[in-house]
Amino acid sequence: MTAEEVTNEEQNNIPMEGEDITQKKDGGVLKLVKQEGTGTELPMTGDKVFVHYVGTLLDGTPFDSSRERGEKFSFELGKGQVIKAWDLGVATMKVGEISQLICKPEYAYGTAGSPPKIPPNAILVFQVELFEFRGEDITEGEDGGIIRRIITKGEGYTKPNEGAAVEVCLEGSCEGKVFDKRELKFELGDGESLGLPSGVEKALTAMEQGEESLFIIKPKYGYGNTGNSKYNIPGEATLQYKLKLTTFEKAKESWEMNSAEKLEQSIIVKEKGTQYFKEGKYRQASVQYKRIVSWLENESSLPEGEEQKAQALRLAAHLNLAMCFLKLQEPSSSFDNCDKALELDETNEKALFRRGEALFAMKEFDRARADFQRVIQLYPSNKAAKSQVALCQKQIKEQHEKDKRLYANMFQKFAERDAKVRQTSLKDEKHLGTRMCYFQ
Repeated sequence: MTAEEVTNEEQNNIPMEGEDITQKKDGGVLKLVKQEGTGTELPMTGDKVFVHYVGTLLDGTPFDSSRERGEKFSFELGKGQVIKAWDLGVATMKVGEISQLICKPEYAYGTAGSPPKIPPNAILVFQVELFEFRGEDITEGEDGGIIRRIITKGEGYTKPNEGAAVEVCLEGSCEGKVFDKRELKFELGDGESLGLPSGVEKALTAMEQGEESLFIIKPKYGYGNTGNSKYNIPGEATLQYKLKLTTFEKAKESWEMNSAEKLEQSIIVKEKGTQYFKEGKYRQASVQYKRIVSWLENESSLPEGEEQKAQALRLAAHLNLAMCFLKLQEPSSSFDNCDKALELDETNEKALFRRGEALFAMKEFDRARADFQRVIQLYPSNKAAKSQVALCQKQIKEQHEKDKRLYANMFQKFAERDAKVRQTSLKDEKHLGTRMCYFQ
């Protein structure tokens, strides 16, 4: 009897080995361990898992095999990227384990099957070997800086945004020792004032309500190379945070506000950002200024007479962002915001000066000097710009001297190499002449 000929009633009567691993205990997925794995850790929802598998119909007919292709198969567990039976089965496996999964249609390809190889209502048998699993990288650039392991999946699909009011239970640890355990209510963007590293706020923006997850946070998103004296955290420490997002209320998005609300909120967050800046909390300040830009940058339905106010707020936001990024030693972001400010006011003194500072930090001394000279031309009383021009000229001169020494050394090496080549050629000619005389 083939799987295609097996009716639902007959399938339920087929004796099959294994443990029922379904939540309903309906016999939909039976698991039989063929080879025990190592350790005690199991993959979690959202983990990227790497497996080999061989899939057959109930009569033994093969329909797919990663082993034949010679390439491991990977997917994110619990995200619906594979059939239900796989999400259930692989979640119970340890590294190195080989198991057989017998999957009823409702946990596989259902009444439709997957033509031409898998017929409708087919019971499938998979032999799966788990090689590796790793947490989900939630950073924008996937640089491995924040890795999530989901303990309990959340509800719904929405996640907190910048400015959202969140309630969270957290437990921070370093090298196995808990250093912070609290229940907090705060707005995302204010975390630094509560002693939270930036990675915690980034983590929260990836969570659903009710979710509990474990996050591994590298120094870049933790307390950096300085550490945290209050918590006795050394520099370059990797942190571990267990977070439970109890509830949250999203901040209004740009499209949810009318023009008057955007202007009103921009004034409020500008003051908030300025306060953070005065306290030296430059990352938090930048979050507030970014909100102004997002609200007003493409606003085209402002009431008459309000356009100038909106432009002034945008200009101030870009100028303040440029200064924040200079303080945070991110000159390229500072440069971008200076350019945006100069689009609004092409002769703005602060924008030109800060762009010059950003270029200087990027070691583009010629371009930096041009910006500082432009400041002096427009604002002759700016003594700081004159000092910066002198510094640029000094750096340019030093660079020229360095280049001269470099090229001199290069030319000397080329000359020495050419001399060696000529000597070798002369020796070869002399040797050849001797040989010709000998043969004559």
